[in-house]
Formats: sequence, structure tokens, C-alpha cells
Amino acid sequence: MLLPLFLIGCCSQPTQGTADQASFAAAARAIDGDTLSVDFRLLGLDAPEKRQLCANDQGWWPCGKAAQDYLARALRDQEVRITLASGRTYRRRVATVEVSGVDLGERLIAAGLAVPAVQYLKSDPDRATRYQRAFATAKKAEAGMHAGRWIEPAKWRRGERLSCEARVSRRGKGPDTRTGPA
Repeated sequence: MLLPLFLIGCCSQPTQGTADQASFAAAARAIDGDTLSVDFRLLGLDAPEKRQLCANDQGWWPCGKAAQDYLARALRDQEVRITLASGRTYRRRVATVEVSGVDLGERLIAAGLAVPAVQYLKSDPDRATRYQRAFATAKKAEAGMHAGRWIEPAKWRRGERLSCEARVSRRGKGPDTRTGPA
């Protein structure tokens, strides 16, 4: 799951750097003349890709977009605490993020919109345990993806699809819903 961070240069006077400022290297892109975006991947979880679909007894639903929307709502008008982890995945820095003191990764997993990737949490066994517990709770409650059928995000990226996704129109405009749910 990507987390864009918008850095805004809105000070009227230049400021001197202070000793408590952190710096890091990351890929960035321009939003406008004084705003840039830096992407982070959330540590220890994997969420459905934006175009990924899931299925339940009502039919298919865009679970990847739902995960993105959930993340956007959680971040809206909030200050976040970003803790960089070592390493990169998909050429992006990896981080844990807290919103109002709550681990955003754990929230996504508890909502049934991400799965734990504990192989990346070997140096943080407490977080690994919390993520696994959140996953078990979401599964038991049939939250999000757990309410039906879904493909693990890593398998989806390798090309595995639900039958509802296999019936994508030739124009790529989404699933062919004429035959109903997968």
C-alpha cells in the first residue's frame, strides 16, 4: 500500500535548519510549484492493488479501490507520524504510520482490507503479533475481503485472478457482469 506524503513549502521567510530535523533520500514528484509528493510503502502488510476485485454473495466489488479509499479517509485532515524502516520495496521507502496514535497498517488489516506480511516484521515481533491478531479478528468478523472470495495481493500481482476478473472486457473497462458474480 502506498502512502503519499505531501510536503508544502509555504513559509514566507526561509528558515534555518535545526538539529532535530530528519532527512532521508526518496523518489519524489512535483504536484505544483511548491508541493511535492513522496511515496512510502506501509511496512508489514500487503493490500489489494487498486484495480483488484473481490467477490461476495452480492457479486464483485473493487476491494483494491476500497483499500485506497479507506486509507485516504484515515489520512484526511490528520497529522501522521511516519517512522522510516530500513530498506525499500518496489524502489520506495518503507515506513510505519500512525494516525492519532493508532497504527494505520493494523487498522487496514482489521478492516479486512490488507493482509499481514510478517516476514518483513522479524525485527518487530510485537507488531507482527498485533497484525496477525487483527487479521484473525477481521477474518472471524468477515470484514472487508473476508466476506467472500479474494486473491492474496502478491498472487494477484503475479497474474492470478478471480473468475469475475477473468471476464474483463477487451476494452479493459472492467469486468463483464452479464454472467453475474464469480
